[in-house]
Amino acid sequence: MAKPDPDLLDPTRYPHSIPIAPRFADLDPNRHINNVAMAAYLEDARVRFYDAIGIRHLLRDTNVMIVSLAIEYLGEAQYPAALEVHSAIERLGRTSLTLVHLLRQEGRLVAFARCVMVAVDAERQLVPVPEGLDEARLRPLVA
Repeated sequence: MAKPDPDLLDPTRYPHSIPIAPRFADLDPNRHINNVAMAAYLEDARVRFYDAIGIRHLLRDTNVMIVSLAIEYLGEAQYPAALEVHSAIERLGRTSLTLVHLLRQEGRLVAFARCVMVAVDAERQLVPVPEGLDEARLRPLVA
């Protein structure tokens, strides 16, 4: 993934933000938060974002499946300070949606991530994103 657009590194452009406290067990041998833990923080933030904007209610019989997750590390995250994970919808397509996440720790940028998901039915076949999803307080980032 290329370096993110500088506009995407502005936390004020993201409609949702949550703190996540790292655990000592999340450290790697270099004593910074390891990459697997960072991906888990993004997963937690994504689920909380869904709950906060009401996606779960709209999905009903539709699931979303991750097809791509790219993380750009911008700095080291350390234990024990909490991380702020900012989340937003970047793009809403016919059968997919793209989330972007910005991770900061004590005001420093530590990572940027882009997650592409597709809507699928019970048989894992692509289906259109449910109607109303675009109006469920999904504020895409605009340039």
